[in-house]
Amino acid sequence: MGVVVQKFGGSSVATAERIKEAARKAIRAKAAGNQVIVVVSARGDTTDDLIDMAREISENPPAREMDMLLATGEQISIALLAMAVHALGEPAISFTGPQIGIVTDSTHTKARIKKIDTTKIRAALEQGNIVIVAGFQGMDERYSITTLGRGGSDTTAVALAAAMKIDPTVKANGGKVSCEIYTDVDGVYTTDPRIVPDARKMDSISYDEMLEMASMGAGVMHSRSIEFAKKFDVPLMVRNSFSDAIGTWILPETDWMAEVPVCGAALARDEARIVLDGVPDRPGVSHQIFSAVAAVNIPVDMIAQSVGEAGKATIGFTVLRTDLSNVLAVLQPIATELGATVKGVEDVSKVSVVGVGMRTVTGVAETAFAAIAAEEINIKMITTGDIKISVLVDKNDGVKALKALHAAFRLHEPRKGAGISPGGDPVAMVFKSRPALLIDNRPPDLSVLAAKLAGMEDILVSGVTLNPEQCRVTIFDLPDRPGACSTIFTAVANAGAIVDTIVQNLTGPGRAELSFTVPRSDLTKALECTQKIVQEMDPNCRVTGDADSAVLFVFGVGMRTHTGVARTMFGALAQRNINIRMINSSEVCIGVVIDRTHGEEGLAALKAAFTMG
Repeated sequence: MGVVVQKFGGSSVATAERIKEAARKAIRAKAAGNQVIVVVSARGDTTDDLIDMAREISENPPAREMDMLLATGEQISIALLAMAVHALGEPAISFTGPQIGIVTDSTHTKARIKKIDTTKIRAALEQGNIVIVAGFQGMDERYSITTLGRGGSDTTAVALAAAMKIDPTVKANGGKVSCEIYTDVDGVYTTDPRIVPDARKMDSISYDEMLEMASMGAGVMHSRSIEFAKKFDVPLMVRNSFSDAIGTWILPETDWMAEVPVCGAALARDEARIVLDGVPDRPGVSHQIFSAVAAVNIPVDMIAQSVGEAGKATIGFTVLRTDLSNVLAVLQPIATELGATVKGVEDVSKVSVVGVGMRTVTGVAETAFAAIAAEEINIKMITTGDIKISVLVDKNDGVKALKALHAAFRLHEPRKGAGISPGGDPVAMVFKSRPALLIDNRPPDLSVLAAKLAGMEDILVSGVTLNPEQCRVTIFDLPDRPGACSTIFTAVANAGAIVDTIVQNLTGPGRAELSFTVPRSDLTKALECTQKIVQEMDPNCRVTGDADSAVLFVFGVGMRTHTGVARTMFGALAQRNINIRMINSSEVCIGVVIDRTHGEEGLAALKAAFTMG
């Protein structure tokens, strides 16, 4: 017997009829031979109403008491849904997060799950109940109620599915576990269909692609829930609460996914950019800065550190706009101490494309920059990752840039993974029921799974690697105007050079610094063509090549939501007195460029820091 975890968001239980429909879906899943767990959010605008109530009493209520208040919203939902299931003739029982044994840390309003005890939920299932659990909440080890922050109910649902997947009793009975996230859309689209009407619903997407899409601004699911799914191999389906249509499967990566260079594009409107200029270019400075940000538990998104000159560098990174004032308050005294300046910019949007095919298909960066240049949109910042490219633009240009990228990569057309293939065969046929996955057939390593269960939401670093064959090209004083990046990377591509990491930062009024890495064998031709094209653009630009570079990468799950990853990485290098020349980050990878002579030492330091052995 399999286990199905269903999650219904606030809009899915906003009215009595919608609660009854959720109950019917749960009963149908049970009738299909499954044990069913349902995770429910607070109804409609209940959470917002509770927040308003708190503000009527206090402008700055204690975080612990806010959790006590906010947790009541889900308690209403679970009781009403249990009543609906009973009214339809099936047994059901409701539990709050603390009752079911969801234990978190003590970070009120954005707690992380530490462990889940499945004893109580398993007993209730074995008695034939549909088990209904309050999402978004748990308790710390002092029995105080906690809430999980943004996307908390999704996180609860996937965490419960992970806990049941690992449960020895479920495994012994040969049960398969999957999770269905019911929302008000049909699935995951190539981009937001409210912005781009010809966006296509995807039949499937990999965990890594969905992680990047979530961090890039796709609002269907929160990154933390995808982290759980990937860590514990939980298949997810995002589907519509108001229909029985097949949604989008979120799954381990398969070979055919790499045939598509870009699977989706996204826009994040609520970004703010932090710029530290004149930062000393010496070991330990990056660690000092990002440790301070991590200490106040603020996640950092795009990170771009320029090469710098005369012993000074520029570090730029993005945070949520709501975190901007807190970050500036933390960094101002550090900037003063370092003799640097710090400022924040709010009127920016992040536009990104993602696809596992980027690992093997060339020309993605050139296509992206050309599409943006054609719209005469200026790029303020660039970061690239293993499977994504993100650019920061003026907020007013965000929608235009998104539409341009969606069209440039022909995401509106039928293709594998998105609707009907060009040959007319319904690719979605293999997804009519849950796909057969290798993860269901491989024997579990119970000791490894048990260790994961004991620290469910701990950072999972899956690999630390060194690439000593990457060289760096840097352009100083590049004119900050639309089309510059497109011109440069088109020339580099025409020269036959393969570009890997790209970082661009604004370094002064009307000027930018652009760095990118290429294989050692491509350095000469990349340098020559870049020097030629840049001189044509502006004789004041200077281009340098560095053959003595190496790139260190840390791969894992939750590189953005876990604020301490960059701190640990930069701290380990600082302890060895290894200077960081360039930084680049994504949801699944952080890369730093260092001196090649320190490559092996840096690799050893990072393996030790992340206990990679």
